[in-house]
Amino acid sequence: MSLRSLFVDFNSYFASVEQHEDASLRGRPVGVVPVAAETTSLIAASYEARAFGVGTGTMVREARRRCPGIVIRVARPERYVAWHHRLMEAIDRAIPVDRVGSIDEVACELVGRQRRREVAEEIARQVKREVALAAPGGAIRCSIGIAPNDFLAKTASDMRKPDGLTVIELADLPHALHGLALRDLCGIGPSMEARLREAGIATVAQLTAAPKHLLRHAWGGIEGERMWGLLRGAWLPAAPTARGSIGHSHVLGPELRTPDGARAVLKKLLVKAAMRMRREEMLSGALAVRIRYVGHDLRWERDLAFDPTDDSRELLRLLNGMLDSGRRRGQLLPGPANATPLSVSVTLLRLVPRTQSSGSLFAPTQATRRIDAVLDRINAKFGCNKLYFGSMQLALAHDAAPMRIPFSRVPDAGSESEACHDALWLQSLNRFKALAEGEHRKRKRKND
Repeated sequence: MSLRSLFVDFNSYFASVEQHEDASLRGRPVGVVPVAAETTSLIAASYEARAFGVGTGTMVREARRRCPGIVIRVARPERYVAWHHRLMEAIDRAIPVDRVGSIDEVACELVGRQRRREVAEEIARQVKREVALAAPGGAIRCSIGIAPNDFLAKTASDMRKPDGLTVIELADLPHALHGLALRDLCGIGPSMEARLREAGIATVAQLTAAPKHLLRHAWGGIEGERMWGLLRGAWLPAAPTARGSIGHSHVLGPELRTPDGARAVLKKLLVKAAMRMRREEMLSGALAVRIRYVGHDLRWERDLAFDPTDDSRELLRLLNGMLDSGRRRGQLLPGPANATPLSVSVTLLRLVPRTQSSGSLFAPTQATRRIDAVLDRINAKFGCNKLYFGSMQLALAHDAAPMRIPFSRVPDAGSESEACHDALWLQSLNRFKALAEGEHRKRKRKND
């Protein structure tokens, strides 16, 4: 009765959805990319492609060299989100979904008699049957881990792929983990692995044998103690988190690898981040901008702090100032002379809840905030940039920076997709026009 978590991990999710929706791709190597360019990297690879050494992060031209028959598809985030919700409904028919970790990972809590191994395994098989009914054809599969906590269940789900089922009971610990590498454990990346090695821990066996105080020192705080407990099967509540930043990045398509194209995409990314920030009732007090260039290891970086704001116009003004101040004479974009931009990113930092900030003496007026709110409602309701700043035109013309799937959040397809309904759009546009005209009349009466 030590089992408490059932973790579902969909295998090579993006590529699997592509194979499911196009039956001609089933059984063939498939790679998914963020943009149609030979110089970009794969964000997903089917298991047929992985057999040739192609995986996430492999550049397209290298993937074609290793696997000449690979089919490259540009990502369709709206479809992945739609299938996510359909698959969540399928899982829920077998067991309630407790926590969504990402678009392709969910945790379910086992209660009562479900914690018996034979019952838990039957629930896992039922999950697989429901997934097969929701997506017939076998392209979309999942691996399931069952263990005393979510951490170990997620680890177990990775042990047998694709379409595996692995159970780890308390009696199996810690030796069931000894065959793994440190980086196989969630929460241990390159920097954490280096810190563990400095502490004399080079294997999972050494990690599971390490005393609590050593892990606390290696992690630099309470997270080390949490890891000590999780490795021993403790059921611990999720650690509270607070959002510290909101940002977006984009690999530029060949048609946008120009100074004007890069600037237009940066502005679109910033406006999208500002809309998300307002939706979460936050203000930002800092902005980070990054530009990478073709053939250059170094990237242009600039950070700027300012009074907390959520006003898109003010943020765009700050972005323009950052880009202009970093330019060389005769250049339109900062960075190495005559360099071609490859990718761009913007991040809003120093986030604070609106209710906890006194704001700035130069904060936008109430009328400006109302216009921002109407713009956000229109763009959220119809899922596209029906109203946008003119400086974003070039990015929109090339459909740059569409919805992306982050690792720890399922995006709201309604607020980021490109589908719109004209009648409703016109209705909201008329409301926006009426508001703008009303504000204009108020200002005119005041001036008169």
